[in-house]
Amino acid sequence: MSSTMQFPIDVSAYKPLSLDPSQERLSAEQLKQLETNVRIVRDTIVFFTAIAGVKGLAGHTGGAYSIVPEVLIADGFMRGTGSVYPAFFDEAGHRVAIQYAMGAFNGEMPFEKLLHYREFGHGLFGHPEIDRELGVKFSSGRLGHMWPFVNGVAKAHPDMAVFCFGSDGSQMEGNDAEAARLAVAQGLNVKVVVDDNNVTISGHPSDYLPGYNVAQTLSGHGLTVDEGDGEDLAALYTRMAKAMKTDGPVAVINKRPMAPGVPGVEGSHAGHEVVKKDYAVEYLEARGHTAAVEYLNSIEVPKVSVELKGSSKDSGSNRTEFGKIVNGILDKLPEAERTQQVLVVDSDLEGSTGLNGIRKAHPEVCINGGVQERGNFSCAAGFGFAPGKQGIFSTFSAFIEMIISEATMARLNEANVICHFSHAGVDEIADNTCHFGINIFAANTGLQAHDTTRLYYAADALQLKHIVEGVWKDPGIRYVFTTRSKVPFILDDKGEKLFGDDYAFTPGKDDVIREGKDGYVVSYGEMLYRSLDAVERAREQGLDIGLINKATLNIADEETFKRLAKAPFVLLVEAQNRNNGLGVLLASWLLERGIAPKYAHLGVTKPGHGGTAEQVAHQGLAPENILAKIQEMAK
Repeated sequence: MSSTMQFPIDVSAYKPLSLDPSQERLSAEQLKQLETNVRIVRDTIVFFTAIAGVKGLAGHTGGAYSIVPEVLIADGFMRGTGSVYPAFFDEAGHRVAIQYAMGAFNGEMPFEKLLHYREFGHGLFGHPEIDRELGVKFSSGRLGHMWPFVNGVAKAHPDMAVFCFGSDGSQMEGNDAEAARLAVAQGLNVKVVVDDNNVTISGHPSDYLPGYNVAQTLSGHGLTVDEGDGEDLAALYTRMAKAMKTDGPVAVINKRPMAPGVPGVEGSHAGHEVVKKDYAVEYLEARGHTAAVEYLNSIEVPKVSVELKGSSKDSGSNRTEFGKIVNGILDKLPEAERTQQVLVVDSDLEGSTGLNGIRKAHPEVCINGGVQERGNFSCAAGFGFAPGKQGIFSTFSAFIEMIISEATMARLNEANVICHFSHAGVDEIADNTCHFGINIFAANTGLQAHDTTRLYYAADALQLKHIVEGVWKDPGIRYVFTTRSKVPFILDDKGEKLFGDDYAFTPGKDDVIREGKDGYVVSYGEMLYRSLDAVERAREQGLDIGLINKATLNIADEETFKRLAKAPFVLLVEAQNRNNGLGVLLASWLLERGIAPKYAHLGVTKPGHGGTAEQVAHQGLAPENILAKIQEMAK
């Protein structure tokens, strides 16, 4: 196998199986080969996902590792019959490592390619995006979104069984309940294989959602359900073969701990993330993979330090600071008032959105609602269905698209909710396109008359504090956006932090970061400090360029338009979808006021290309890109 000569794990013992589901049990020889194959694929996944972790690219090991047995059995059915759709559709897109591993083991990509998992420019993104040359046959990434799609595939191919790999986390989503009912009603030949490990990011469903039972839920929808031990390979094969021989939709529920056999990870929510190097080394050494360990130990990650003009050397994590800011407000309230006035609802992402800090300090106001964004948002809104009460909801900005209908009803009910959407934009989003938070203006759907919906996007952690504290008691829905990446602090023209104690935030009022006569750049969020660097460099070249920070995204500030009316050009810079971002809204505001400078809009226009910090530059939004546009418009 020449393509594997440079790959540090010996995969030569892997032999793909062709399986016939009419065979009720595996022969001893088949079972032995399946056990060998499972071990080799699992070892490979631990190895190449750990590489990404060492490189600082994050990733996900446990889920992909766990479902190797059922994927290999499904692969065997695909090889042994012509009646199985040839794709490993997976609802949990973060388990993409199994897709890449199977691409390599099935000869669709060289094994060496796996060494570049999640790197920029290599196509092995953090969630699957269709690339048939690499053996990636579908796109996925948002939990609960794949089964409904698979129903359509099954309807289009009635002569084939279609596998959909699920999890107890993805089964929490309402989409799956709808998909289950339709699959049963239509008799679709969908085989749903669920990894039921009682682990999600925020803990154990049996603890935070007592009463939730995947098998009982799917049985209640009318599916045939077969529940068993996912690590008993002989029995797993028999159960999957039985599912293949059963007409219509079947759910094969596999009980197992998260990442069985991986030290420091097994049974823990840490398995959702990338395996840490020390644990990977321990695992690989125990299995004799000396070359793989040497490879991991040889990785050197260059330290990149970029100092931009106009912003500080130190930085803050706005998404983490959100929880600290809320705690500061809650600390001042007596406990009885806290529980009466505030409800914080997590959607299984508390560690990424800052809500874990609130839960640790004030568990009395927090609930973990699991992977149920729509219902959790509405719960928070319902709590805020009275003056003096406040719901707090949080998830990733990419998932704002999932709660727009619920937000409309909350708005019509005059509910009071603060919504923290982290991971906005594209900066450091190694999970790639499906996790880009680039459609946040979908939240701006209220009617202008009497609408209290507000969209806030702070430039740094200091401004975020002023925003959250300043809008805490405001009525309606208040969206607060932050990034995955840390951001430096904005400095004034004297080199002092601009949003310090002397700063006062007023909703709807823009911040003049720099005055200018030759043109203005308008920006916000994580693009403000990049724009400021470009503006400062342009000023050094003799161009008197101004910069406006628009922290309130959906309200026009007339004072800003007085400045823009005198400007030869206006450049809007944002890391949002160029089709529907602030650039579109600002252009209409300018036209309505009869202001017609040269106008340009830099925004997100392309799918992601992997990596972390490279995502912004890939969109043409790096400081040098902004400077080049300023120079072009100033001619």
